[in-house]
Amino acid sequence: MKPKRLMATAILLLFGGTVAQAAPFCTDMRPGFHLEFGFSTGGGQVSESDENRFDLMELRRRGVDATRVERWNGCIRAFVRQPGGGERMEFYDPNTFRQVW
Repeated sequence: MKPKRLMATAILLLFGGTVAQAAPFCTDMRPGFHLEFGFSTGGGQVSESDENRFDLMELRRRGVDATRVERWNGCIRAFVRQPGGGERMEFYDPNTFRQVW
């Protein structure tokens, strides 16, 4: 392949056609000093299913019609019912429950 054609193909692959979206990544980037403390008896660990149940209840309380949720890439990944039918995947910050994408 000629160098110009090779370069044009590389540029097309990088910037042309359908562009894949990057996955969201949630981190706690709030400024300031953060202090956490707590008290527990027994194991002290919250199970993944309990955490998902809490996240689902909190999103529903905030008006998000989610059918199921899970922690994914530091975010809450929610499957949300759409008015016309079906579901859409949405991502929420686990600290603020605001949609991040």
